[in-house]
Amino acid sequence: MSPLSIADCHSTAAVPGLSRLYRDFCEGASAARGYYASLPGSTAWQRRQGVAPCLPGMVDLLTAQNPSDGMAAPLEALRAGAGVVVTGQQVGLFGGPLFTPFKAATAVARARQATAAGHPHVAIFWLASEDHDFAEINHVRFPARRELRMLTYAGAPESAVPVGGLVLDDRILPLVEQAWELVGYSDAMEALAAAYVPGKTFAQAFREFYARIFAAQGLLVLDASGREAHRLGAPVLRMAIERADEFHAALAERNNALQAAGYHMQVAVGADASLLFLIDEKTGARMALKRKRPSATEAQGLWQAGRTTFSSADLLGILDAQPERISPSALLRPVFQDLLLGTSLTIGGPAEIAYFAQSAVLFERILGRLTPAEPRFSATLIEPAIGELLRTHELSLEQIFAETPDSLAQRLAARAMPVEGKRKLAATGNALDAELGALLDWMRALDAGLGRSAETAASKMRYQMNRLRRLAANFELQREASLARHAEAICLSLHPGGLQERQHGAAFYLGRYGLDLVERITQAAMSDCTGHTALWL
Repeated sequence: MSPLSIADCHSTAAVPGLSRLYRDFCEGASAARGYYASLPGSTAWQRRQGVAPCLPGMVDLLTAQNPSDGMAAPLEALRAGAGVVVTGQQVGLFGGPLFTPFKAATAVARARQATAAGHPHVAIFWLASEDHDFAEINHVRFPARRELRMLTYAGAPESAVPVGGLVLDDRILPLVEQAWELVGYSDAMEALAAAYVPGKTFAQAFREFYARIFAAQGLLVLDASGREAHRLGAPVLRMAIERADEFHAALAERNNALQAAGYHMQVAVGADASLLFLIDEKTGARMALKRKRPSATEAQGLWQAGRTTFSSADLLGILDAQPERISPSALLRPVFQDLLLGTSLTIGGPAEIAYFAQSAVLFERILGRLTPAEPRFSATLIEPAIGELLRTHELSLEQIFAETPDSLAQRLAARAMPVEGKRKLAATGNALDAELGALLDWMRALDAGLGRSAETAASKMRYQMNRLRRLAANFELQREASLARHAEAICLSLHPGGLQERQHGAAFYLGRYGLDLVERITQAAMSDCTGHTALWL
């Protein structure tokens, strides 16, 4: 790890918490190949054919939602037949977690690469504004000295309504003030404060923030929760109603295949599950539509949302009259999205890439093709002061991922111990291992039971040897109090109980390092690293 490093690529094996399916996909393993259109590194997606039938209508919608003069070029490119690289995320407080701009930057990077290769493409960020889990999106965490400060927008809605339509009120004002205090002045903080104001919805605030943050990169931001987008995408929703049982059986078969291959199901598919939600006309609640299979009395089967039962004809009538009330599930949404946009490439995180392996059977049956996917840029941003600590203590990102603040402090203390102490502990430990090994071999040869008893006693001796090492390290830690502070600062910044990109809010870094950081991330996302990047700021 050189002091001059700007970005270091680490294998997915170094990153905790990733599923085997996602690792195999990123590493191009043949076992994952059968579940995806292609694996990372392929450029075949750039040579798309034709234009999506819905795209002209979607360009009109995008034009209305992206009115700034800076978006004229990507909009004109779409009208001229450019392809689409799409990504998206739930609309959240203050721009959501750090991985959100990573997704957007990856879409921009791939669109640039395709365009440079002679295949014009535009990047679109899809707002998942129909999701209804308020507790997932009502908070964000910013580093604050020796803690992660959680900023929470209080007041959950009475029912599970789509979060994008929730209107911000005066409770947002003190949160913006706290963000100013934690981040300081910058253009990005100005954009955040201008977007998150009383009277705007979560979707409007989120869209305005990212539209301004990524204005120089030409990112188009789309909220497709309204009537027009659902009207255009109605063929997908109609098939999910009319062919519900067929799709359910196909998903069950795919899930069995994934499990037989040793992979997991990202989205569970219960016996009565469907691919649709219904927005209640009175309360606005987003309710799962459960499927009651055909029977002797109901040959077409029935549907249930809450306490109300519907026939397929009922749902088709709602779809015709009020299409925005029929909402796709996580498995169906990428198909719905791709009908509207004719997507060339989808950018997803670990969960999305995993459920693409399930959604593939829906793509094939509904669209007759499988849209390629690639993993989003994944990174840990290393601020200058933290980078200096890493160099001082000769620490790698892999080591940080494997430590807690306490265990890292122990490591630093052991490293700081005088050379004489290290030598004595090492010599004693090596001598103990050597003598114990010879003794255990002799006792096992005498009698198997004696050997097992000896191994138990030997493990206790090794435990006491390790205790001596810890005692020496603790003494050094008490003598050098700064080591514990260093360990705490490193873990809080780089691995605060999970990956930084999931735990830290995006606005913290955008605010501190300015809009130039967006371009730096975009440039880093253009690399061929499908693992995890250490990006030195």
